[in-house]
Amino acid sequence: MRLSFDQVGENLAQAMDSLRISRLRSGLTILGVVIGVATVMTMATIVQGIQDQIVHTIEVAGPTTFYVLKIFSKTPVNPEALPKYIRVRPDLSEAEARRIAELPEIGFASLWAQAFGRLEYNGARTRGMAIFGADDRYQEIQGGELVAGRWFTKAELRSGANVVVISAVQSARIIGRENPLGKLMHVAGRPAVVIGLYQEPANIFAPPGQAVGAIIPYEMMNHQLKIDKTNALWIPVKPKPGVSVAAAQEAVTTVMREMRKLRPGEKNTFDLITQDQILDTFNSITSVFFLVMIVLASVALMVGGIGVMAIMMVSVTARTREIGVRKALGATRADILMQFLIEAATLTGIGGVLGVIVGLGAGRGVTLAMSVKGETPLGLTLIALAVSVGIGLVFGVVPARRAARLDPIEALRYE
Repeated sequence: MRLSFDQVGENLAQAMDSLRISRLRSGLTILGVVIGVATVMTMATIVQGIQDQIVHTIEVAGPTTFYVLKIFSKTPVNPEALPKYIRVRPDLSEAEARRIAELPEIGFASLWAQAFGRLEYNGARTRGMAIFGADDRYQEIQGGELVAGRWFTKAELRSGANVVVISAVQSARIIGRENPLGKLMHVAGRPAVVIGLYQEPANIFAPPGQAVGAIIPYEMMNHQLKIDKTNALWIPVKPKPGVSVAAAQEAVTTVMREMRKLRPGEKNTFDLITQDQILDTFNSITSVFFLVMIVLASVALMVGGIGVMAIMMVSVTARTREIGVRKALGATRADILMQFLIEAATLTGIGGVLGVIVGLGAGRGVTLAMSVKGETPLGLTLIALAVSVGIGLVFGVVPARRAARLDPIEALRYE
């Protein structure tokens, strides 16, 4: 066993010498492996971070919260070209939200909407971001904290008053250090008085371009802004404590069918979606995305593997005489085969280590830019290293076998 370890150590030393001699070729070969492994690590960090954010957001809203939608689609549908089965569905209404809220099983229900627009104050403005039309219980469903001011009064909600609770982050950007309360600003081009300052929860999932900028009364949004009533209008529903989601959904389904005068046997003209369904949908989307990135990374790894094969073939040719000398001194085919396999594995192993380092750094940078806390799974790091070494072994077999089969007499004659 000691001899085996000695042989491995000797082969590793020879591999490092070979890399030092042909630095440029080795560097270019390693680069392909680095790109492939780094891509996998980066994407894994991003996907893991976003998944964690989604789970945390669901925990904020509570596992029992569910939503009534006009149509549930994994991708937004074009409101200007709706298929017939969606066109025949009525838009959600305030009357339906009020009726659901009156059910004995329900603790909260209200009609909410979302639009996009800029926030402006004295010439300073943000990029386009999400604006919610909601009510005074927004914080209860979405989480976060009201750091200054107040939420809407019942009178403001009923009348659709021009008041706004602005994001603390956006307030700092466009209003600065001034006290924002009482200031008149523009929300998507409409004037509104700031009555509150809202701090989003650190774990909320907010993709780039969809950061929450402000919350206004639903009636203000309904009267003054254009709402996509197919994709951006919904009723959040929270059952009373002790009431199961299934029981609450059954009660909501019954009252919705009654209000829409649907006969027994007719399909629902609305959809209900739970937090688990949202998570499952997101997981299916990210799984496809991750699979595509794995395929792309595999191409890069394949290129790196071919590069390993090429450089090892060149190495075998350049070291033919050395192989002949080793065989003349008693080295077996297995010894020569092991020598070149270890060299190939060393080459890709170095690429794997560098790829992991680059991937961790890139993943960290991207998740910070997206305001997402992402950690790369330890298991994936070990798999990435194992795969990179495996590539060296697989693509190193052909040149290693060629070296092992060289005739020692012919090898000694090689110039």
